[in-house]
Amino acid sequence: MALQFYGKDPDCPGNNCPAVFRDEETGDVYFQGETVVDPALLARLSENCGISDSESVVKLPARMAEMIVEACRAGAVV
Repeated sequence: MALQFYGKDPDCPGNNCPAVFRDEETGDVYFQGETVVDPALLARLSENCGISDSESVVKLPARMAEMIVEACRAGAVV
């Protein structure tokens, strides 16, 4: 697996920060962030699409939108 690092939260002071990665072989995108554990929020999020036991909801700050888009567009055929 060849992971490309796209960036971390620019406002994060340490090393354990929300981050964005992309697998260069598959195009899959990986997010490192705060795991959502609030039962009410998880229930609301699962109203449109259930959350399986093998899935997690991860929160990333809106200020990371540009790097998320960049990772998603990388290697895309236009």
